Amino acid sequence: MIRYLKAFLLLSFVAGCASHGTPELSGMSPKAQAVVIKQYGGLYKVGNPYQIMGRWYYPKEDYHYSEIGIASWYGDDFHAKRTANGEKYDMNTLTAAHRTLPLPSIVRVTNLENGRSLVLRVNDRGPYAKERIIDISKRGAQLLGYQTKGTAKVKVEIMAEESKALKAALLGQDYQKAIAVATLPSDVNNSEIVVTGAETKSATSKKHFIQAGSFRERDFALQFEQKLKKFGSTQIVQADVNGATYYRVRLGPIVAEDVAQDKLLNIQSSGFHDARIVKE
Repeated sequence: MIRYLKAFLLLSFVAGCASHGTPELSGMSPKAQAVVIKQYGGLYKVGNPYQIMGRWYYPKEDYHYSEIGIASWYGDDFHAKRTANGEKYDMNTLTAAHRTLPLPSIVRVTNLENGRSLVLRVNDRGPYAKERIIDISKRGAQLLGYQTKGTAKVKVEIMAEESKALKAALLGQDYQKAIAVATLPSDVNNSEIVVTGAETKSATSKKHFIQAGSFRERDFALQFEQKLKKFGSTQIVQADVNGATYYRVRLGPIVAEDVAQDKLLNIQSSGFHDARIVKE
């Protein structure tokens, strides 16, 4: 059933190419992402050195990239226009612009002001104003909690294996390394609350979980958990981030990564669009 659902979603994405920007690819395998990216005119590229406003930039493959700085976001003025790798920008999907990373790359962006974290696909160049390090789609800024403010202090980290796998898929190469599917932001059984921290290790270490939501209020997390229970065993994990407490609603643990990916697709297609896979 999952196999047919994947095929249906992929065909639906391709059918919409003529009138929309590149659709949301979160939860899809690298090969499936590559098919859709190509349908929308996208390709893999690093690019040559270039100069903007008197400053030179040197794109390169850097699979150890990690940087802290200011993030901004871009929306209507660029919606449906071509990105630097040839796709059509959709401000309602989870993408970003970076000055030097390969296009596309997969990055994790963490808002250091509120603890929210999001996985994005870099497919454009920029930003070039005020030493900002990444420009994020409108939807990404909403989920990271800084759309209204306009900017936020963030940490950007490349997800090396996911980026390499997507590159290989776009170039028609094989990439056998096991990876996590790049998905959206943000999390115990029978509503048990588990406190996690730097010195706490879960009994389900190295297992897969599907995190579907993160809340500041425990009651909201409990209500959300009830909606998720139909998919299997659930958890609420309490996490302290920069002095703030969050309640993260998760499904799992799930041992096999391919099973977790199939379940993620099922959950997202049921309306839990912010769900993502986490490993512990």
